Order: sequence, then C-alpha cells, then structure tokens
Amino acid sequence: MGNDEPDASTAETDGETAETDGKTGDNSAVGIDYAARAADVLGFSRWWQIAAAAAMMAAVSPYQYVWSSISPALSEGLDIALPALGAVFSFYVVFQSLSQFPAGKWRDSRGPGALTFLAAVLAGGGYIGLAYATSLWQLYLLYSLGAVGVGIVYTVAVNTAVKWFPDRTGLTTGVGTMAFAAGSALVVPYVRANATVAAYSDVLRNIGIGILVVTLVGSFLLRDPPEDWLDRKDGDDDGEGLAASIRGRNYSTREMLSTWQFWLLYAMFIAMASADLLVIANVVRFAENFGLAALIATLSATLLPVAAGVSRLILGEATDRFDRKRVMAGSFLLAGLFRIGLVGAGEASNGAVFVAFVLGAMFFSSPLYVFFPSLLADYYGAANSSGNYAVLYTAKVGGGVFSGVVAGYLVASTGWNATFVLGGGLAVAAGLATFVLRPPSGSGLESPEASRERPN
Repeated sequence: MGNDEPDASTAETDGETAETDGKTGDNSAVGIDYAARAADVLGFSRWWQIAAAAAMMAAVSPYQYVWSSISPALSEGLDIALPALGAVFSFYVVFQSLSQFPAGKWRDSRGPGALTFLAAVLAGGGYIGLAYATSLWQLYLLYSLGAVGVGIVYTVAVNTAVKWFPDRTGLTTGVGTMAFAAGSALVVPYVRANATVAAYSDVLRNIGIGILVVTLVGSFLLRDPPEDWLDRKDGDDDGEGLAASIRGRNYSTREMLSTWQFWLLYAMFIAMASADLLVIANVVRFAENFGLAALIATLSATLLPVAAGVSRLILGEATDRFDRKRVMAGSFLLAGLFRIGLVGAGEASNGAVFVAFVLGAMFFSSPLYVFFPSLLADYYGAANSSGNYAVLYTAKVGGGVFSGVVAGYLVASTGWNATFVLGGGLAVAAGLATFVLRPPSGSGLESPEASRERPN
C-alpha cells in the first residue's frame, strides 16, 4: 500500500519546533512513515479506521444534539413538565461520561469489536424504545441505557484516532468529534419538521434504526494496532523523531491521577463542558425567551452542530501545526466572549446576530473534545489513552449537571441572562488556566531546567 496522506516532511513541519517545555503542539515525526507502518498492519489505509469511527459518531449524535428539538414534543405528548425533562439530559451526560472508563479499560486490553457491538444494541435500542415510552421513568431508563452506548462509541472512536495517528492526533480526533457534532445537522430539520405529538414516535424509531445499523457495521470494521507497531527505536537516540504521545512516558491511570496537571485539566474540562452544553441543551428555549422568531430558533439549532463539527476539524488541525496550548487558550477565551455576546444579541432582538453568535460560541467551545484527548495523550502517553481519557471525560458529568439541573434552577431564580453570562465566565476561566499547564515532571517531555526546578 502506498502512503495514505501528504508527505509528513512537507505537510506537517512548517512552523513547528521540537517540544521540550510543555508546548506539545508539535507532533512532527521526521523520517517516520506512520502511514506505511499502519498499512503494513491493516492491509489498507489507516484512514478507513477513522472513516468507520466517524460514521459511528455521527450515528449516535442525536442523543446530544437533537434533544433540544425533540423535548418539547415529548413534554406535550407525555404531559411532562419541561424542567422534569431537563433531568433526562443530565442523566444522559452522566451515563455517557461514566460508561467511558470501564469501556476504555476494556478496549485498551481487549480491542473494540465486542464492545462496539454492545454499543450498537444499547444506543440503537434506546432510541427505538423512546418511540414507545409512555412515562417519565421510561424516558430516564431508555435515554440512560442509550447514553451508555453513546459513551462506548465515543471513547472507542476518539482513541482509534489516538492509537493509529500519533502524528496527526489533533486532526483525526477532530474528524471523529466533528462527526459527532455535525452528524445530526441533517437530522435536526427532519425532527423540527415532525416534532409534533402525532409524528414524533415515528421520528424516534427511524433515528434509532439508523443508529443501530451504522454502529453494527462499525463494530465489524474497527481494530487496534499491535503493541509493537511503533516504539522508541523509530526515532533518534533520544526519541525526538517521535510524536509526543510516543516519545514520552506512558502513565497508568493511577500514576496520572497523582499529577497536579490532570486535576487542573479536570477542572478546565468541567468549566468548558458546562459552557458548551448550556448552549446545546437550551438554545431553542433561550431564543424563545427573547421572543425571537421560530425561524431563528430553528436556524440556531440546525447550524449549531455544523459550527461545532467544522471547528473540531479546523482547530484540531491547528493544534497539530501550531502550539497546542495557545490554540486551546485562544479558543476557550473566544468561546466565553461569544456566550456573553449572545445575551446582548437577544436583548437587542437581533436574530441575525444571535445566530452568528451561537455559531461563534460553538465554534470555539466545541473543540474541547479535540484539545483534551490530544493534550492528555501528549502528557501521559498513547498506550493507556482510552482508560486515561475516559477518566478525564467523567468531568463532563459536571457539565451535564450544570447545563440541565443547575441551569434550570439558575434560570428560575436569576433568569436566562445571568445563567448564560456565568457560562461565558466559566469558558474564560478555562482559557486563562491553560497558560499554567506544562508536562508532568518525569514525563520525558519537560525541559531539563523545568525538571530540576519544578516539583511534580
């Protein structure tokens, strides 16, 4: 098989320098043909692994990105108050997040096949079951079971990129997470057009069947590279020719938890997930709060996943070419400012600016799902990436609770404006915290001066 991507010597080294002081954006690997190594193992291009992972991510995306469009019809059809349905979304985030640690540990040791088959049954069956739900507890149960399937697909897909593309981690995790965000863009108009009491059951059933079929196919295609497909011998004597996720030390989950860098990343993830999910779960009701036209709410809900998906691809590639931390910091700061700007656009009843600010807010917050797995693999290695990222991803639980239950309380007590401004403030805080990050002491990535002067 030939090389399946542009020549690394020309496509990936411009503007990059060796990483020694925590600037882990450089993942160039001069002289190492990762694509050819992967083709030798697979018998075909490694990009087919990314295509399968992305298709699965797109299939399960309605659980997160269609909820704000389908929940009003569910509320009316089942005679359930919208605040009670807010807890359904919180349950989704909790189970989708917490399922990833056991799934990730299983995948690191036994591969993705059987695990993704289970995910297909849970995620597809959960949505199909929603079509026949008649009470609130059934919604809680079915959406939670489906969320477990989504969590499995998510950790498998993201870490397929980490494992097969140590040289292009930002771009390839961006492809998968883009599919998770943008995959529902075609579904949202269909749901919005049929989100009535009479039609929503058919909508849910059809989406569920699509989830089941696509994820089952993916479960038969995905595989992991052998442990010895790359090692430090592929670089120079110091391993400097290798990507950071291979060049540095591989941390176990317990070792990772003993570093302060992980806990700062965890707090940052909670802040950004809270800001991100606040918009995703509430954009329709937020637009309606200002009396904006129904078209504005529909455009916001439809274009939101597009902006989220495109940004993961663009900014993911940027983190491979430039300093990862600086791209991350700038993105989070802008995400916060756009959220605060949403309040002003709504108060001015300017629908066009409101939609534009929704797109800006999501464009700069959504890549958190690219930045964090890439930086975590840089700092703690690729060998245990599924389990390690799954632990970090549990921080999304905090974001889910904030965007659902806490946001509901805040809206009732302080109003929509104060709640969205708080979400913007959380994003700004995460952006500022990025400047404190550096590789753990003893990782093999820090500078000699840093390792002497800075405790772990």
